[in-house]
Amino acid sequence: MKHMKVGGLMTDGVVSTVPATSFREVAEMLAKHEISGVPVVDEDDHVVGVVSGSDLLARRDLTARDLMTTPAVTVHAEETVADAARLMGRRGVERLPVVDAEERLVGIATRRDLLYAYLRPDAEIRRRVREDVLADAMHLPAAAVDVHVHDGVATLAGRVRRRRQALMLVALAERVDGVVAVVDRLAFHEDDTRPSSSTRTPHDISW
Repeated sequence: MKHMKVGGLMTDGVVSTVPATSFREVAEMLAKHEISGVPVVDEDDHVVGVVSGSDLLARRDLTARDLMTTPAVTVHAEETVADAARLMGRRGVERLPVVDAEERLVGIATRRDLLYAYLRPDAEIRRRVREDVLADAMHLPAAAVDVHVHDGVATLAGRVRRRRQALMLVALAERVDGVVAVVDRLAFHEDDTRPSSSTRTPHDISW
């Protein structure tokens, strides 16, 4: 499946600073560019830390080296937006410096940037689920599963041959860019998750 990459959403020409930058200079930089944080890079443009507005409020009369949070939490431009969003949530950060294959700073992705991935129109999300998941990944006919999307919540309804197919459908739909959640209303003819099962078992949804 095709996924939106961080490189497509990041801000390039990113404002950065060096470890020796003074407290005052960092504060002026944040105010001038109306940003809440700035990556700190070494002489080779490798990210060595991040200084945020809260770091400045905590301590004064120090340099960026003393103020910055280390090690820096970074993301590669080729990583998916979903993976970057999970990393941001897991590490509790508001921004992610974006680096290239050689770990050099090429941009920055903020929480606001990543949210654009979840602003896809419902019709576009439905089309991506039908084409990328049903047709390309699972090779199922369009009539096999009904896909309904409202406010980013995708509902899958229908009947497939095996339970593993139903589980895979839900898992893949959850990974489509823009999908907030998946409502599973799928049924199946055969529960192939049980080695000796030969009964026709409905999926975990009551019809």
